Amino acid sequence: MNDKGINKHQTKININIFNKFLSGGVLILLIVACLIKIHSILSFPKIDKWNYQQLQKIDKTKNEFEFIVFGDNKNSVKTFENLIEKVNEEEAIFAIALGDLVYDGEKEKFRFFINQIKNLNKPLLTAIGNHEITDLGRANYYELFGNFYYSFATDNSYFIILDNANETDLDAWQMNWLENELQISQNYKYRFVFMHVPLYDPQKSKHIIDHCLKDTAFAKKLNNLFDMNNITMLFCSHIHGYYNGIWEKTPYIITGGAGAELHGSDPQHHFYHYIKINVSENGVEYEVVRIKSPEFEFFNRLIHIVWIYIYAFFAIKFWDSIIILALIYLGFYIIFIKKEWLILNLRKKRK
Repeated sequence: MNDKGINKHQTKININIFNKFLSGGVLILLIVACLIKIHSILSFPKIDKWNYQQLQKIDKTKNEFEFIVFGDNKNSVKTFENLIEKVNEEEAIFAIALGDLVYDGEKEKFRFFINQIKNLNKPLLTAIGNHEITDLGRANYYELFGNFYYSFATDNSYFIILDNANETDLDAWQMNWLENELQISQNYKYRFVFMHVPLYDPQKSKHIIDHCLKDTAFAKKLNNLFDMNNITMLFCSHIHGYYNGIWEKTPYIITGGAGAELHGSDPQHHFYHYIKINVSENGVEYEVVRIKSPEFEFFNRLIHIVWIYIYAFFAIKFWDSIIILALIYLGFYIIFIKKEWLILNLRKKRK
């Protein structure tokens, strides 16, 4: 065998050694990733009727207090964590998340959200949004958070949380329940209603698809019901930004700036934020608290949106991605590299 043949043979040996070490390392990584994934699932605390448990932590005897409202974090990572840090600095006695807590209804996404809100130092109540009900998510939401609609009261205020995640209407059962709740609420000085999808879309641009109830006749019916019962404030989200105004006689705030991609670049509306509400015997005050938002230039916003989804994907699916990539590599190694090595050895034995 000449020098060229020896070098070629030695190169093959070196490649085989490298492939063995690499496949061994990938196999170890696969085992570690599987163990971490199994541990994260088994060690996840039992969550049962989250909202009911959180309600028990709220001091309902106060007639002067603050509370926080935000919506549409949609599995945001950094922005939502920044929001939690700022909310922790507030003296509010509880917070309400108005839906689109997750990107979709997969249980893994809910686990990620719950791990985030564990860092919140005050009770957090949730409303269900349209993203929660995708991928069989309604069942997952109910298993973790409990009833889809509910109410509670403090000394002078009544709170009603609705489920309009279907983006169309409220079913007959919920509508009947709501009418009874609004009657009860008349015994209180203030009446607050919370739901994910707004009655109407206040955005002026013709290029934006309406983000509101699709059944306009029902929206009008609900608006009339709120008008008749003198709602103090209607809180919605679904639109990723901030809007406020009055629908007929019903004042509203749309707060969808908890971390999801913003729906525009208008500095008056499209920024990350939450709402701080101060309730006292003298009235109710509303403060918009801004948090760090991307620049308003289109290109910067586009980069930010892409980054949100990439970052969230790897934050939530990191070990899943490692497992999939490791299996792909090991499959390739067994089918192509190892197979070729076995064929060469068989040929040598036959000779």
